[in-house]
Amino acid sequence: MPTAPPLDGYTVIDLSVGIAGAYCTKLLADGGATVIKVESSEGDPLRRWSASGADIEPDDDGALFNFLACSKHSVVADPDSDLDYVNALLDGADAVVWSRGSIVAEHVVFTPAAIRSAHPHLTVTSITPFGLEGPWADKPATEFTLQAWSGGVIGLGRGSADRAPVYVGGQVGEYLAGAYASAATLASRMRGGAELVDVSMLETQILGLTYYPVAYYEMLGRPWRDARRLTVPGIARAKDGLIDIGCGTAQQWFDLCAMTGHQDWIDEDSPLSITQQANEKADELYGWVQSQTVDEIRDLATAFRIPNAPVANGANITGLDHFVERGSFTVNPRDGFDQPGHPYRTTPPVLRAPEPSPRLGEHTELYRRRDSGPGRESGHAAARDAVSTGLPFDGLRVLDMTTFWAGPSCTHILAMLGAEVIHVESTRRPDGTRLIAGIPATEELWWEKSPIFSGLNTNKKGLSLDLQSAAGRDLLNRLIGTCDVIVENFTPRVVDQMGLDFAAVQAIRPDIVMLRMPGFGLDGPWRDNPAFAYVIEAASGISWLTGYPDRNPYEPYSVGDPNAGIHALNALLIALEHRRGTGQGVLVEAAMVDAAINVAAEQVIEYSAYGALLERDGNRGPTAAPQNLYRTNEIDEFDRADCWVAVAVTTDQQWLGLCEAVGRRDWTTDPDLSTAEGRRTRHDTIDEHLAAWCSDRTGDDIVEALWKHGVPVAKVMQPHRQTEIPQLAARGFFEDVGHPVNARTPHSTLPFTFSRGPERVHVQPAPLLGQHNHQLLTELGVTAEEIADLEDQGVLGNAPAMGPRKAKV
Repeated sequence: MPTAPPLDGYTVIDLSVGIAGAYCTKLLADGGATVIKVESSEGDPLRRWSASGADIEPDDDGALFNFLACSKHSVVADPDSDLDYVNALLDGADAVVWSRGSIVAEHVVFTPAAIRSAHPHLTVTSITPFGLEGPWADKPATEFTLQAWSGGVIGLGRGSADRAPVYVGGQVGEYLAGAYASAATLASRMRGGAELVDVSMLETQILGLTYYPVAYYEMLGRPWRDARRLTVPGIARAKDGLIDIGCGTAQQWFDLCAMTGHQDWIDEDSPLSITQQANEKADELYGWVQSQTVDEIRDLATAFRIPNAPVANGANITGLDHFVERGSFTVNPRDGFDQPGHPYRTTPPVLRAPEPSPRLGEHTELYRRRDSGPGRESGHAAARDAVSTGLPFDGLRVLDMTTFWAGPSCTHILAMLGAEVIHVESTRRPDGTRLIAGIPATEELWWEKSPIFSGLNTNKKGLSLDLQSAAGRDLLNRLIGTCDVIVENFTPRVVDQMGLDFAAVQAIRPDIVMLRMPGFGLDGPWRDNPAFAYVIEAASGISWLTGYPDRNPYEPYSVGDPNAGIHALNALLIALEHRRGTGQGVLVEAAMVDAAINVAAEQVIEYSAYGALLERDGNRGPTAAPQNLYRTNEIDEFDRADCWVAVAVTTDQQWLGLCEAVGRRDWTTDPDLSTAEGRRTRHDTIDEHLAAWCSDRTGDDIVEALWKHGVPVAKVMQPHRQTEIPQLAARGFFEDVGHPVNARTPHSTLPFTFSRGPERVHVQPAPLLGQHNHQLLTELGVTAEEIADLEDQGVLGNAPAMGPRKAKV
């Protein structure tokens, strides 16, 4: 008899509009939750949305809505006449997901505070641009302006020095917020709910689009990037199309030199970073790429273990051999267009197959006939109504065999919310983030001074274990027997060589949850390809929408890793719920690329449903007009005239506010500018006037003037200046963290707060290499003499047993 999905009986009321809330509740519905979407008679605006502007029939819904609303129910309610009806739904639910934008959600009775007061048993998850409290709580914003505030527009040097920087195309920030909101809701569920979860979209973008820039700047005295320059080779044009080739480590740069026949370029003692060395050889590298076909380059790069991927878009992605073999895309159960499959997979299968999205109000009468709303199953309610006073993951022991960014970002949230996380490295192969800060190997304890490692690993314990040795593998197996969860993000071949597959792990601990995070999945022709964020972004289509229309796309160089991490956390929490209900262990496959194709879903959906290929358009986009970056009159901290503001107008009311602010009242009476489509047609003219207006003002003056008139606007922040944003200070987003080697430094925290705490999330600094060897092995019964012998053999250690190769990026 089939097992019910893990979240069966968990009822979520969806009072949100837009992508973030819809994606949050989609992930919950995939896990088996009953999601009841409460809409006004006009319906969620997503029902009328198409990024390409496709015509949607009055009795139909947009394709993106039909993807995001799979497996949900829809009820229509009037906020004035249906108060009792909606309150009955809330009374019988376990959680509610809320955002501004509908007359139901913004009714005085259904604000987050009012819902918490009337229904204290609920987890109330709010998703807003800046959070519910703080000086910016009610300021207007869009994804575009939030990217600017986050530092994600300018911080990774994306774009050309002779033009404005460019934002990450598509609506990835909306999906990131939804994924974080889902994970936070499930975390609250683990301790019984009964709290407010306050998600800030700005903070999710900081974690998703920048790379711990504040800690980096404070610890090293320099920003991660101080100029816009191409990532070389990056996305380049071959004989027959675009390809992405990356070198994220020193070894990959050396291998790229060898692959292109330029071993003479290899200089392990160069004072330049690998990025600088590659830029010096850009012409030769691009010439070599142009002389080869995409397939020839990919075969060579794969043989050399160099990250590579084709550049996907809505038109070609479903035909790529890897996605075909893995069945990565499925058919929408209502309208038959192509859509991504689940962003993760499990063995045994525990996720619900997508069911058709609901027509507006399709289930209204169904729930009216129920006297007290959807009703919570008594056994389930009893299990979850016992509210814990501890942290969500108290008592959970996690073996963290991850490295770099994607895997550690997942386990870091577990550690910040109470889990005991044991981070395993070896002296032969320390975590890669220890090596990318450009600290000279001649400096004492250089491997302990990486701000990236520090930012990703607070609250964890550190174990250094040589897994190439029999003794190291034996100790690892003994440790597995004490753990609830094991997480790894090696390429599959590495785990195969170690003999550490799910069957082997289950033989030690039958009920363990094993979370595997390969770049491209556990099967398929690309399974063993190395995966860094940039090739994941290229292969999924995210890169395609990023950049200027007349040039090759740019790699976002950011979102692929943290996006994978937060999706993996969602998958893990669903798997843990399955184990709680069945006692059964679960293998979770959370491939980075599967998470990425889900947040880029709009491209394949628009092409399949409407035949429309979405294209990059600089800083313009389909959600607002005008939308662009405009230069201010300031000189930046690097002595360049490179200060910008982001402006995005999404409604007619905001357009009138913009006209008033910039003194162009004549625009308000121009019939050609009275609609978004009309403003889009005359975008060039509007840009000219806004550019001239902004060029005489500071960014602060522009923000004050436009916010006063309700217009979404932002300064394009240098990411290492995030601590200067008053909203982040008010929410306590940064906490100072002490360290035995490094000075006390601000570290970013979580992009959501819980009304039941914790008040502080960083309680221990990131571990020194092997810091907890003695403690952890003593717990396993290893004697002091045996530990000393293991140290003599090199199985354990506290310093890298490797050459001093520089690995600056």
